[in-house]
Amino acid sequence: MTKRRWGTAATSLACALMLVAAVPASASDNSAGAGDPYFPLAGNQGYDVEHYDLALDFTPSSHYLAAQATISARAEKELARFDLDYSGPAIDRVTVDGRPAAFARDGQELTVTPDRSLRRGKHFTVRVWYRGNPQPIDDPTLGIYGWINTDDGAVALNEPDGARSWYPVNDDLNDKATYTYRITTPNGVTALANGEPQGKPDVRGDKTTAVWNMRKPMASYLSMVAIGKFDVTSGRIGRLPNITAVDPGSEGDTASLAPDTAAAVRWEQDTFGKYPFDSVGGIVDRLGVDYALETQSRPVYDGVPDAATVVHEIAHQWYGDAVTPKTWADIWLNEGFATYAEWLWDEQHGGPTVRSVFDGWYAKPAGDRFWKLKTADPGRDEIFSYSAIYLRGGMTLQALRVTMGDRDFFTLLRTWVDTYKYRNADTGDLRALAEKISHKNLKPLFDAWLYSEEKPARP
Repeated sequence: MTKRRWGTAATSLACALMLVAAVPASASDNSAGAGDPYFPLAGNQGYDVEHYDLALDFTPSSHYLAAQATISARAEKELARFDLDYSGPAIDRVTVDGRPAAFARDGQELTVTPDRSLRRGKHFTVRVWYRGNPQPIDDPTLGIYGWINTDDGAVALNEPDGARSWYPVNDDLNDKATYTYRITTPNGVTALANGEPQGKPDVRGDKTTAVWNMRKPMASYLSMVAIGKFDVTSGRIGRLPNITAVDPGSEGDTASLAPDTAAAVRWEQDTFGKYPFDSVGGIVDRLGVDYALETQSRPVYDGVPDAATVVHEIAHQWYGDAVTPKTWADIWLNEGFATYAEWLWDEQHGGPTVRSVFDGWYAKPAGDRFWKLKTADPGRDEIFSYSAIYLRGGMTLQALRVTMGDRDFFTLLRTWVDTYKYRNADTGDLRALAEKISHKNLKPLFDAWLYSEEKPARP
């Protein structure tokens, strides 16, 4: 999940809504949150979401949303009540397994009390009806994210915890789920989302409904919808659908997105292994947020991106989307890998070598602020730090490459995804896999490059 700031680098933002499961009413532990050190209210540990079905009826002229979220889940303990993180529009009603359920809101928490407890192991369905005008999250350190209204529609960009601005969700990085989107708009408005379209849009009277399915597991911060006026291009990269959409009012070479995406996918498949999802593409809109985000299968760009930005966001489909960190403290596993992909691309397409890029940044003196954050634990407000997360994350991989050797390092890049695809992994998992492949003790390298606020020794 990455936000990329034009002209400098990639920076990520994302949002997510949370379903926080509670324990039985008689138990004392009923706290919200799944234990993320940076976002302690996000997610829950009481149930596992399997599928979200989001029916969204949106009117661009008024930015009014009438919605029904259907959440299919399995209880991991007995539940007398449970929480859904949600900070969106007013709720009309809630049901659990078709029966009316009591609900109450407190900040970003929506507590649901079904008419009977849910036994451990039970599959259950929650439906929430809500309506109003969704608003973005405006965080003083992380920026604007979540539901973002545009002049002709809206785009949802959720990193790190913005999904709650437009649907109820279990915003636990470790609770991936599949998605269906049913997006209804006035005729003439285009609606896109993650995954693949299900047939042609259904036109009834003055309304059109488009259905999209994401069939591969997805972390909620990577979910996305884009509604507005777009020029849509549908092509293929071999057998892989490449669906791109560009706001016709965007400045720059609006025809470049589809071929740049295709070039990035072909090169990255050769480098990282088979593309992990069932379609690819991208969306360009005029958002005013100054970043791009690697929303699963179809990144979103604020303005027409250059080729390096496309390479970065497409690399996230392997690193961040297919393999997702267990906590936000390990965001370098997303941004470091995507930054390194840019460096490799440049090296192989007439640009500077990875080694020269590394050397340029390594020349920063030991006392420079560049070295004064821990790459693998930067703190909540610094998760998008360009120097600590992007650059030093990429430098860590170059240090690892020098130490392991090219053969083992490029084996690691592929094996990482093959081993943890559609799952979650952390820095410890990466070190263990790298040591298994290289037969070397890599603890000193990982400690120096990821957990120190001092300039590491050159590898």
